[in-house]
Amino acid sequence: MPDSSDAQPSKPSPSAQDSVQDSAQDDSRRGLLLINTGPGKGKTTAALGTAFRAAGNGMRVLVLQFLKGSWHYGELDAAEALNAVDGFTFVMRQMGRGFVKIGGAEADPEDLRLVEAAWDEAAAAILSGDWDLIVLDEINYAIGYKMLDPEKVADVLRRRPEMLHVILTGRNAHPTLVELADTVTEMREVKHAYQKGILAQRGIEF
Repeated sequence: MPDSSDAQPSKPSPSAQDSVQDSAQDDSRRGLLLINTGPGKGKTTAALGTAFRAAGNGMRVLVLQFLKGSWHYGELDAAEALNAVDGFTFVMRQMGRGFVKIGGAEADPEDLRLVEAAWDEAAAAILSGDWDLIVLDEINYAIGYKMLDPEKVADVLRRRPEMLHVILTGRNAHPTLVELADTVTEMREVKHAYQKGILAQRGIEF
């Protein structure tokens, strides 16, 4: 008879291994704060890619665009089409006028009003528990133009539901928010088609 001391512990079945792995993943899951910043192209594009991935996983997605508003972008139609499909929740709203005065000029009162209204809606959505992923597109610009207090934003983000993911986009992310974030990606421009006189292309830039 073989010595019992030579016996090896039996390996768990594949289903048992999967169950253990799923349990570990569940235990480690929590909402993340992500920032896409930097001077390179792709900050909003990357956020929208993550948003569509989340929707494909059955998550409820809200995208609030703080400054966009005067142009019609292809992603608006894509979001509308996806939201119309049973089982998907993907809401995208443009909250601005598409431009703001910068470069030393005082902010237009209407732009300030729109940013404040956008933040009020964003804060309510963040704290509501109704969403799994919220994208605050171009919020970094609103903060950088001193149209929105970064401490007010940070306070709400600290109080968000445990499982809520939030993505902030725009250049020059505020240090307070960078410190608070779990993942920060800085886009760096190596070259851009515009430098060769190529204008914005449908389906790529809008």
